[in-house]
Amino acid sequence: MDKPDAVVAVEAAMIALRRRQTRRTVAVQSGGPDPVQEVLDALEAAGPDPIGVNGVATALDVDQPRASKLVAAAVSAGLVRREADQADGRRTNLVLTADGRQQLEWVHRYRQERFAAAMDGWTDAEQQTFADLLTRFVTALDR
Repeated sequence: MDKPDAVVAVEAAMIALRRRQTRRTVAVQSGGPDPVQEVLDALEAAGPDPIGVNGVATALDVDQPRASKLVAAAVSAGLVRREADQADGRRTNLVLTADGRQQLEWVHRYRQERFAAAMDGWTDAEQQTFADLLTRFVTALDR
């Protein structure tokens, strides 16, 4: 069965995005250490909820030994610190350091500048429509 042109176009665009992610283009161009950045992104996404190595493994969809190595790199870079869980002394939570928060802020600014440049010439309404539809699309992928 032939797919509608829009579905084919979305697939092609998603493949192009995935290739950029695979090459870690944005991370490389931003100068950030990509695996460490993924840990920072996972910690940020957890919000106020405590997260440990297992939480990072789940967030990044990697096994626990790989997550442990990524976390160790983030700790060595001074962007994350380990902290005893006050509710359960057997657990260790991961916390962003001031340098980790600064790295996240810088990467957010960089990403947003890249996205703004890609939408240069779009009207405010077009940008908002794109944001709404992209958010809706990404949310639907998780169903």
